[in-house]
Amino acid sequence: MARIAGVNIPTNKRVEIALRYIHGIGPVNAKVICKQVAIPTSKRVNELSDAEVLQIREIIDRDYVVEGDLRREVSMNIKRLMDLGTYRGLRHRKGLPVRGQRTHTNARTRKGPAKAIAGKKK
Repeated sequence: MARIAGVNIPTNKRVEIALRYIHGIGPVNAKVICKQVAIPTSKRVNELSDAEVLQIREIIDRDYVVEGDLRREVSMNIKRLMDLGTYRGLRHRKGLPVRGQRTHTNARTRKGPAKAIAGKKK
């Protein structure tokens, strides 16, 4: 099992798909990394040589912010917004949708399960 950026990537998947298991690497970045290392798209992780795994690891360490560092950066950005008291920061603090979605109906993912209100039915 290959371990890259502190994540055990699945061995039976194609390299391009397996790299997506690393937080901060999506479809586009995975393709770019495969192209830089010159790995064919059909190659599986268990077929990689140690040198190729090392090259992938070096490219990710050098060029990308992934896993813990990325999570820390995102949480610090949210904390900064909350400390400044911006509108987005207040929405984060209250647990409401941040990007302009309606809350009269919907928004249950962000607001949590519906709370029953006595005498609501008409």
